[in-house]
Amino acid sequence: MDTGERNGEAQAELDAATSAPGPSLKVCRGVRGATTVGANTREAIVEATADLVRRVLDANGIQTDDIASVIFSTTPDLDAEFPAVVRTQFGWQDVALMCTHEMGVPGALPRCIRVLIHWNTTRSLREIVHVYIRGAEMLRPDRATPPKGGAH
Repeated sequence: MDTGERNGEAQAELDAATSAPGPSLKVCRGVRGATTVGANTREAIVEATADLVRRVLDANGIQTDDIASVIFSTTPDLDAEFPAVVRTQFGWQDVALMCTHEMGVPGALPRCIRVLIHWNTTRSLREIVHVYIRGAEMLRPDRATPPKGGAH
């Protein structure tokens, strides 16, 4: 087999692995969410983060064993607590977690908490439900989450 044939086979394998997964092939997908809080307090950050994470997990049927890692970020005006403290509420003792601050861009949405869950799933990109609530809908109007009880 020459180099061209090997490269062709390698490309075919890569194409198959990165297309929509089959019924048993899991790939790592990013699931996004964002929310805001009214005040820079521990209570507000923990409550809003837990609500956001719960909605993301419920909307997608995410199980802890399928989570590769989770990144939380906050705008620079939130520093009263790490959003990742919600890990105990979700049984995430063994999940890799990280907290960081977003850039301080003038005019950006204030008091915003974002989450990015790296999820091993068989779902395609189009099947992922991203959750934007409590004023964060403006970040991605195309992904705005309907109110509870509303149609998807």
